[in-house]
Amino acid sequence: MQLANRAVTEVRRRMTVTQRGRRGRGSDPEWRMRNRLTRSAARMSGKHVDRLVDTLDALPAALGVPILTAWNAKEDLLDLLAVARTQPNREHVHRLLHRFYARCAASDLPELHRLATTIETWWPHIHAFLTTGITNAGSEGTNRVIKTIARDAYGFRNPDNQRLRTRTATTRRHRGHLNPA
Repeated sequence: MQLANRAVTEVRRRMTVTQRGRRGRGSDPEWRMRNRLTRSAARMSGKHVDRLVDTLDALPAALGVPILTAWNAKEDLLDLLAVARTQPNREHVHRLLHRFYARCAASDLPELHRLATTIETWWPHIHAFLTTGITNAGSEGTNRVIKTIARDAYGFRNPDNQRLRTRTATTRRHRGHLNPA
């Protein structure tokens, strides 16, 4: 979702620069709703979603239509990812994925094409997450801790010390999961 939100933000910024000839300002409607564009429509009230769509429709078409297209593609991807851990059937996942790809292909926005290419590249992993609900978040978190500790210990002359610090930082007792005996 971070990539999808980044794509929406890049479209909004690029359209503002090309249409207004400058960066966005507080007086620009598309700049004022920048945070709302990155929020999920499912987590907003209906009046906020309606206000967002109405504001984008009220903008000049060259500015509002691409931003609305990018926002809709982001929402399509969010709908696809929302079926994770629900044991979705293949047809439903395929339908949601096709809707996302069709919206990206129908647009002439390079940001959406890049997002669709990234999703296509990572699709086997995304599909595995959608169907099984299993992620590699735990190992990624442990790797982050190890890299941080190794960075802190940079310059130590004793590699055994560095290994000990890393092992200590990644044990459950150190992270507070077990009570000391």
